[in-house]
Amino acid sequence: MSRAELSEYIGVGLYTVPQAARLAHVPASAISRWVFGYSYRYGEQRVSQPAVVRAELSGPERERVLTFRDLIEVQFVHAFRKMGVSWKVIRLAAEKAKSIIETDHPFSSQKFLSDGRSIFADLATNSRHRALVNLVSNQLLFRSVMLPALRAGLDFEGPAVIRWWPLGKKRPVVVDPDRQFGQPISQEGVPTSVLAGAFESMGSMDRVARWYDVSKKSVKASIEFERKAA
Repeated sequence: MSRAELSEYIGVGLYTVPQAARLAHVPASAISRWVFGYSYRYGEQRVSQPAVVRAELSGPERERVLTFRDLIEVQFVHAFRKMGVSWKVIRLAAEKAKSIIETDHPFSSQKFLSDGRSIFADLATNSRHRALVNLVSNQLLFRSVMLPALRAGLDFEGPAVIRWWPLGKKRPVVVDPDRQFGQPISQEGVPTSVLAGAFESMGSMDRVARWYDVSKKSVKASIEFERKAA
């Protein structure tokens, strides 16, 4: 990709499926299915399943990439699944939320995080699907699904997510699509992989901090982040 082509994606964030899997701690095969859809053979027929997260960028299968917004949305879908929410419920909620919030990435929007319960409640009122009714009636479950920990690590501008602090906002590691094409960096802007790699070579956080002109706290957080990602 040329420099001119890359400039078109500044502020978007670009991740291959393996990169997204590493950052989101979600299997690459699952991300591929959720974002790009999949098909399977059922007897004599080929059955296609559409994507749950609508990819912002499209291209040949060998060039499939996710944006920052795709990456954040995948994490919310993954959390729903870990809580045992069925695919039928997730798809219904996603379509309902898309029409109300007017975005292809509804779960990670500020509006859904503040008003998601009413969306599920409306679905339950107009559906005989028992899982929806159970989900809404169990407020403790719903509060867990809304993921306060993940939400607390996000910065918003209006309804849209603009920044993610994967270790929490008190730790100086950030994923920002406006910086380094969305790759994880220290607060000073040095890639976490560079700082962690330098520590492996030098064996001293103090030396790495001086060499790259970053805080020792940034070096420590970068090492922790890279080890978790690995």
